[in-house]
Formats: sequence, C-alpha cells, structure tokens
Amino acid sequence: MEMRLIKDYITTFLKREPPRLVKRELTIKTMPNKASVIIGPRRAGKTSLMWEILSTYDRSRTIYLDFEDIALRGISAVEALRVITEIFTEVSGEEARTVFLDEIQNVIGWQSLIRTLLDRGYIVFVTGSTSKLLSREIATQLRGRSLSFLLLPFSFREFLSAKNEYPPPISSFTDIGRLKKRLSEYLDFGGYPEVVLGKQEKEKLISEYKELIFLKDFVEREKIKSMDVGRFIFSFVTQAFSSELSSRNVLNALKRAGVSFGRNTLYEYVDKLQDTMIFFFLDRYSTKVRLRTAWPRKVYLADTGLAWRIVSDRGRLIENAVFLELKRRQDLSPLSEIYSYKDVAGHEIDFLIKEREKIASLIQVTYASDRGEVKDRETDNLIATAYELHCGDLLVITWDYEAEEKIKGKKIRFVPLWKWLLDV
Repeated sequence: MEMRLIKDYITTFLKREPPRLVKRELTIKTMPNKASVIIGPRRAGKTSLMWEILSTYDRSRTIYLDFEDIALRGISAVEALRVITEIFTEVSGEEARTVFLDEIQNVIGWQSLIRTLLDRGYIVFVTGSTSKLLSREIATQLRGRSLSFLLLPFSFREFLSAKNEYPPPISSFTDIGRLKKRLSEYLDFGGYPEVVLGKQEKEKLISEYKELIFLKDFVEREKIKSMDVGRFIFSFVTQAFSSELSSRNVLNALKRAGVSFGRNTLYEYVDKLQDTMIFFFLDRYSTKVRLRTAWPRKVYLADTGLAWRIVSDRGRLIENAVFLELKRRQDLSPLSEIYSYKDVAGHEIDFLIKEREKIASLIQVTYASDRGEVKDRETDNLIATAYELHCGDLLVITWDYEAEEKIKGKKIRFVPLWKWLLDV
C-alpha cells in the first residue's frame, strides 16, 4: 500500500465538489448493523448514486473509497480497514462514521472488511458490478447482514429528467408526439447515463461498454479459457434478447460453428453471463419449483441500448423495456415475482406477476398502434390463462392504442407504452 497515494486520495476526496447528478428513483434504505449494497452493471450510475447519498451525510466524518482508483488497486481488507480507521483521521482530523465502498469486489477479503465495519458501528454503503455479490456471496458471506438494491440504467422517467423534460406536458397531440419521439430515442440508445447525457458518439460508447463488460466481467473475472467460444456465446445470447433461449439452440449454433461444447459446460457459461449483470434469464412459471428454472428460458438485456444494430424489431425492444420497468417496480414490492408463462395448450403470456401465492397480473406486449394490429392470439391467450390461473388483472401494453374492453367475461386494459412507463 503506497501511503502517499492513499493520503493524496483522501485529501482530494475531502476537497471534491459533488458531481452534477440526475436524481435516481431508487431509494436506498439503511438498517442498524446491515450494509446497504447497490448492485448493477458497469456504467449504470452506481458511483453517482453513492455521491447522491453521500451528500446527505457530514462530509468531515464520511469516507468514500473507489477500489478501481489506482491508489487503492489490489488493496486487502486489513489495509482498507487501516485507511478508514487511521489514515482518514490522520488526514482529516475527524473519525469516519459513514463508509462508502465502491466496487467492493476488487478488495481481497471484502466480506471480512464489511463485517468488521458493521461490528464496530459504522454505517456502510457498498457497490459491486457482479451478480455474485447480490445473490450468492452476500447471502452466504454476510449471513443476513445486508440489504441489496438493484440499480439499472435510467428508466424512461429518469431519461426525461436528464434532459430536463420531466414531468412532460401531455395536454395535446403535439406533446404526445414529442414524447413518443423521445421514447423511440430511449428504446434505440437506452438509458446508460453517459449515453443519455452525451451529445454525440452514442453508438461508440455503447460498443465500448459491451466490449469492456465482455472482457473484464466475463472473460477476465470468470477466467474464460477460450476467447472465441466466449465471444460466440456472449454474442449469441445478446442477439436472442426478448426471446426464448433453449440449450439445444445454443449447442446447435456452436456445432455449426465447429465448436464441441457439452450441455453442462453451457449451463456454467450461462451462469457466468448472468454474473456480468447485463443479462437476465426469466424463469417460466410453474407450480413445480423444479420446472421454473428449467430451460428454455427468456433472456433480456439490462439496457435496450445494448441491442443497438442487432435487430430492428421494435416489438422486442418494447418487451425488453417493459421487463426492465417491471424489475424496477419489483424493488418497491419485494414479495412480487416475475415470470413468463406457457401452458401445455400453447397459451403464451409475456409476463406473469405473482405476489405471495396469488397471480396478481398477466401482461402482453405488442407493437400495435390500433386495435386492428393487436393479434387475436394475444387477447385469446390472456383470457384463457386468466381463467386457468384465476387472475383478474389483464393488461396489453401497446405502442399507441388505449382502450378497455370486456371479452368473454374478462376485462382487458390496453395501455400505450409511454403512459405505462410514466405511470400516468
């Protein structure tokens, strides 16, 4: 540990003005003796959210450590604890009581560091760019001593706020036309803060993000042995967004490419893809837990911008955007679960929302601008599934069609995407 670099780092932090921030919708809660853990993909805005929270605390008694900074690269838990308890006081003259640990996965023995800080009464905030931190390691290593929160790139509301256009006027057709124009931009380029706030080079930024995530969070962190095979699977799964992915499809594609690959190895690679935090694999609903996690499964991206130039299918982009919004709303309702659905009769539902033991909502997504573009099978599947699962909340999210109809004894709401995303 280079002491001069560490002291310079702390001095710079104490003098640093908070950056210009777009206020995020995600509310990070604190509880005594628990670390608040913010998880999300790279470049989603975790550091900015840290600064937003940090600004509410006394700076003279608050320390922020970015473990991707060169001054802290390769630091151990013991060394980090010394920085917090001794060196910060030496530089600032005050004892730190609130600790912000950014990209904690880079600290050797980070679990011990967090537990020790909590045991000594510190308020602790943590970020990480790997889902292992969220699902596996936090649960096992911190033994119930954390609250985890998922931060995704900007929602459509945050996207508009970043452009100083929220709340938007919606009193005329012209207002709605402008809003839909913005929505098209949001679907195409996504909600990564740097992409939204930048004036140009959006495509280049997105390409660099994908390459960085592939190399750092997939190949390097997961120790992928074959770069070519890793890139093939990474690209194949990316292109399959908003679609059902089967192990057979992936293995057949690998075979056509001349690559011999076992099914178990494929499952291992898929788990590693999820750890990058840019892929979400959605389970298919079943009353049997074993069948919920079985293949095939639908795959979604953490941001629609990651699909840039992959496909021009508007329907798939809309469906992906709906999935991400459902994930954000899940944070407000922790007991809700999101599934896809398909029964033996072939009735398919894009999203099934379960709350406790109840099927709370069934949602179809379609790129439709009028009633004639809504396919009969969309509504037929909704009605059949609603009777089968005893669900009364049926929703079709469209591009531009709004209505409420009663069909075969069931009420169906048709809501435009912009209105549903803004929750108006």
